Amino acid sequence: MESSILLLISLLLCFVAEAAAATASPLSTSKRWIVDAGSGERVKLACVNWPSHLEPMVAEGLSKRPLDEISKAIETMGFNCVRLTWPTFLATNDSLANLTVRQSFERLSALNFTDVSLIERHNPALIDLPLIEAYQAVVSNLGDNNVMVILDNHISKPGWCCSRTDGNGFFGDTYFDPNMWVEGLTYMATLFRSHKNVIGMSLRNELRGPRQNVEDWFKYMAMGAEAVHAANKDVLVILSGLSFDNDLSFLSTRQLNVSFSRKRKLVFEVHWYSFSDSEAWRNGNPNDVCGSISGSVTNKAGFLLQRKFPLFLSEFGMDQRGVNVEDNRYFSCAMAYAADKDLDWSLWTLQGSYYLREGVVELEEVYGVLSLNWTTVRNQTQLQRVQSIQQPFRGPGFSEVPPYKIIFHSLTGHCVTLDSSRRLTLAVGPCSQMWSYGHHKTLSLNTTGSTPSCITAVGVGMPVALAECDRVTSSKWALLSSSHMHVSTKVAGGNATVCLDVGGDGRSLITNPCRCLGGDASCDPEGQWFKLVTSTRLVS
Repeated sequence: MESSILLLISLLLCFVAEAAAATASPLSTSKRWIVDAGSGERVKLACVNWPSHLEPMVAEGLSKRPLDEISKAIETMGFNCVRLTWPTFLATNDSLANLTVRQSFERLSALNFTDVSLIERHNPALIDLPLIEAYQAVVSNLGDNNVMVILDNHISKPGWCCSRTDGNGFFGDTYFDPNMWVEGLTYMATLFRSHKNVIGMSLRNELRGPRQNVEDWFKYMAMGAEAVHAANKDVLVILSGLSFDNDLSFLSTRQLNVSFSRKRKLVFEVHWYSFSDSEAWRNGNPNDVCGSISGSVTNKAGFLLQRKFPLFLSEFGMDQRGVNVEDNRYFSCAMAYAADKDLDWSLWTLQGSYYLREGVVELEEVYGVLSLNWTTVRNQTQLQRVQSIQQPFRGPGFSEVPPYKIIFHSLTGHCVTLDSSRRLTLAVGPCSQMWSYGHHKTLSLNTTGSTPSCITAVGVGMPVALAECDRVTSSKWALLSSSHMHVSTKVAGGNATVCLDVGGDGRSLITNPCRCLGGDASCDPEGQWFKLVTSTRLVS
């Protein structure tokens, strides 16, 4: 039965993603939302990154599976778009761009010819195409599978990104000539004008390094944005910030002026990984760190949502093996933030391996959704977790009911709901149970025409219950800790403070003493992290 339910949910996710992709061109913005320019309905970007910017300049994985199989796997996993990377030289250096796929691999002495023969086996139609045409073929095939594409100018000189001193970091660096960059953007915007599934262009990935400064950011980003819009008026123009795309705070006091501002095409992007704050995640109290860094993300980028600009979390991700403590803590925090803000996002990353990365052939990518063989999902639990935020919670066209709360468990991606016997449990699938949480601090079922029922604590280690709100005293819940994700109350008849928790079965909702409220850095509070997320969706 459970496998049938999971299959049904997977099919539902694919259907919604397919419908969104099929009707989402062109896109524009409406306040903080990305919308279909025709219907005005929100289109939530739930993307996965797919690199094509390393030395071979070929989309990763084509030696592992046919292109169409990879595109279909992306769509089946519920992702409705791909952030497809490209290096500037692919568009501006004819001696590279005109190489065939075969020639590109053969020129790299670090690679043996196995990849060439395997690409020829799996993708014979691509092996002798010029690199730029092979890139076009990937975009076209994604479109054939109802997957939208964002073209991401990731780097200038092909290779792994990013370091402060690689010559690709900021305008004027060794390989980052602003005029050549604009030439490349113009070329790609023009080339893909007829590809209706190309819905956006990200101007540059992770600006960084000793040359970075705000004045040049405004100067050159405006130049690049104008060039892209002049060449292709349909695409969204996506702008990254400074300091490896962690910082857009300079936009709090100054706006980017472009001639097409009324066309509603500007989107801003931000990145968020654990390694930006690895020491804090490793050595700090997880509640304090989550609260502090979430606040920093808001101050540096999230404030744009309040300013009515769309914000695209274009890279976030974790070691999918679950062995990295910093990643584990950070990702639960980031998942809660992404759900709460209902962000558009792109997961790093699709690939299970690289042809060649930093001199290593066939390097495994442990952040990859796909495993080393590219045919299986690396971590099905982590994929289901990400799938929980693929669909919109609110936005234009999804204001189907008055706002209510869902109780989102960021560690699993599940939500608190009622089972058939009216027991509270964590459910797999769309978050459909409507809760109210107001100034009375009760968590009550969002119903009309009946006496309201509230979640109430029974005792330590005991399942929570539903009871008439005016008949219980332990139904007032506060949001404790710096993370604001400990949902706590006092047990009836005593002074013990308990928090919502998950039972040993991984599904039931119980109360336990609140964990990690002090300064202890070694404890793990993630099982008790619940986010009250606003939704306006009518989900059956």
